[in-house]
Amino acid sequence: MTNYAIYKKQTDMNRLKFIPVLIIALGFFTGCSMLGGGGKDVSSTTGWKYNSPENGGFEVIQYAGQETGPGLVFVEGGTFTMGRTEQDVMYDWNNVPRRVTVSSFYMDETEISNIDYREYLYWLRRVYVSYPQVYSNALPDTLVWRSALAMNEPYVETYFRHPAYNTYPIVGVSWTKASDYCLWRTNRVNEQILIDKGILQVNPDQQDEENFDTESYLAGKYEGLVDKNLPSLNPNEEERRVRFEDGYLLPKYRLPTEAEWEYAALGYIGNSYDERITDRRQYPWDGHNVRNANPNDRGKIMANFKRGRGDMMGVAGALNDNAEITADVNAYWPNDFGLYCMAGNVNEWVMDVYRPLSFDDVEDFRPFRGNVFKTKVRNPDGTLVNPDSLGRLKYREITEAEALGRNNYSKADYRNYKDGDLMSSLEFGDGEDAKGSDRMYFQGDANNVNEGMSSLVTDKTRVYKGGSWRDRAFWLNPGTRRYLDQDASTNDIGFRCAMNRVGSPKGN
Repeated sequence: MTNYAIYKKQTDMNRLKFIPVLIIALGFFTGCSMLGGGGKDVSSTTGWKYNSPENGGFEVIQYAGQETGPGLVFVEGGTFTMGRTEQDVMYDWNNVPRRVTVSSFYMDETEISNIDYREYLYWLRRVYVSYPQVYSNALPDTLVWRSALAMNEPYVETYFRHPAYNTYPIVGVSWTKASDYCLWRTNRVNEQILIDKGILQVNPDQQDEENFDTESYLAGKYEGLVDKNLPSLNPNEEERRVRFEDGYLLPKYRLPTEAEWEYAALGYIGNSYDERITDRRQYPWDGHNVRNANPNDRGKIMANFKRGRGDMMGVAGALNDNAEITADVNAYWPNDFGLYCMAGNVNEWVMDVYRPLSFDDVEDFRPFRGNVFKTKVRNPDGTLVNPDSLGRLKYREITEAEALGRNNYSKADYRNYKDGDLMSSLEFGDGEDAKGSDRMYFQGDANNVNEGMSSLVTDKTRVYKGGSWRDRAFWLNPGTRRYLDQDASTNDIGFRCAMNRVGSPKGN
């Protein structure tokens, strides 16, 4: 063997000896950086080991990040100017521009379709056998299609249940029914997660209150068909249920707030450079026209709306939006967040209670009007009461005594805060008779708050946005806003769901 060969062999052996040392060193420094110097398995404040049954078994999960729930797309948050982007032709002055910040969240790629809602109804009818009113109360109002001077009766009979309309947006659903759907969807998605992870078995025999509810499960009020619970590091038990701290279960599906909906519709992520927005949008796409400017699709209508009086879809042979009423929820082009039909097709419910001056009242971070703070109902010994007849935990509004001493809230209901309560009313003094009133506009004296009162805007009036198949182009602007009672429904209002983003505002 030559001297060079001997030297090369010794050098290679030295390198191999160095690699394990380097790996150990990197692992040490990486672990220290993860948890403040104590190592990834050691508390940086007590020095005790995590995830060790020898010292009690306190568990710390290395969370990889929030998964995207079924049907959702990620919407990265940020600041934007909320409100009108063109002349207020209705002269409502209820959407004066204001800069706000929206946290990152998730939103349905499409509007909820007829087949989505029929799946919900099927589950209600199959599970709540002792409470058929739950199913009947959730049914959409198909009579919204009727018109005194139009022959719309075929839609009453076919629109919701005929397979031709499977993927068309659900309509005839009130704000209240849409919110109930979100709750049901949360539970079905989280139940499927536990089934996929081998925690629970599929149980088609759930009935009445014995059905999976996320909150009831986490509170230990629902068992289900257990396949295999997680092994416990607590020396006093062999296994344990999934806990909220494990990060397996997703946050609640819910309706988006008005600010979230408007932010997602505008999709400024598509025309911004660093922190500079190159063009403030009038619609969910660039430009001030409702036709596609892309050379491959030039001139095609970008959304489903009413182009003019008596013009719902254009001329035969060249239908402009190819939809006389609603269209498929995947129709047209998605905006820069990947969301379909954020303009036209159907208007969409949002969470907010309507007030004309919300833009002036709400916070500039995560703005929202509609908070009613609640707490779980408990027994005298502090334990949670059993779920209700539908399997859900019971809630009640907090009392003023429970809020005593807090500086961030002092009561439960803030729907009319600064807009009709004692603090904002100029008609009332400080008398006890005026306290607790939930009216928006007042006339008369404090002893008769109903006298002379008239308003379409109450604490049950909700915002809807987006424009629809029967609206002019003005209402396609995401900044426009209208309102309706939360228990009312029409043939041009649907909804889509949203979900909170936990942790980093950046996507995984």
